Amino acid sequence: MNGPIYEFGSYLVEGQQDRGNLRGFFPGKPFTGCDMRRGPGVDRLENLSQLSLPNHVAQSILCLDTLEHVFEVERAVQEMIRILAPGGIMALSVPMNFPIHDYPDDYWRLTPSCLMRLLGPLDGRVIGYQGEERYPHTIFALGFKAPFDARLAVGVNRLLETFQAWLDQTANQLSWSESLKRWKNLYLRGKGQRQAEQNRHRAQFVVDLPSTFSLTKPHSHLLQKHPALNRHGGIV
Repeated sequence: MNGPIYEFGSYLVEGQQDRGNLRGFFPGKPFTGCDMRRGPGVDRLENLSQLSLPNHVAQSILCLDTLEHVFEVERAVQEMIRILAPGGIMALSVPMNFPIHDYPDDYWRLTPSCLMRLLGPLDGRVIGYQGEERYPHTIFALGFKAPFDARLAVGVNRLLETFQAWLDQTANQLSWSESLKRWKNLYLRGKGQRQAEQNRHRAQFVVDLPSTFSLTKPHSHLLQKHPALNRHGGIV
């Protein structure tokens, strides 16, 4: 990521200071953390549905596990698209199968098709989800504004190749006691809950890029036609 980076929802909630702090991933980059309230991790107060920032100011935008807390969610995504510079990239994530959590309030659960539609004004999109196909626990997306970097297809291929491998490694790093507890819980749960837990570390993607950016390798977790999405984000 080159150029200014803006994170929306940067407030570091108590108990999540370590894993919630994204600045360390971008050493030496101009990084501005924005939130609706003052506190740790916040450089600038902003209302995500009515940003005071000028057009095209952000080369990269991060908005992770935040949109569920914004009531005017469609307007918020429109605002982020407005300030995204040409050639910029936007990264979003939202929970789906997750308890209600007040930071300071919780309004929505957004589906993969919802993120595809919200990012429709952009020129390229990658939508991913993790967990059970019909009820994933996490949805994530990348949005790209033209003109595209020539390395875009390489980066998307790398994502598809490495993300599932990273999830597999994460699952295999569970301690013996954690694994025992997990399988005990699976045994005590219903069929649907067991299936969701067994697929917890499974990811799939829907890629919508211009035809000039073809993927170079087949990927088993790439859905060419998601059961709920078509190429334009509509319902099949």
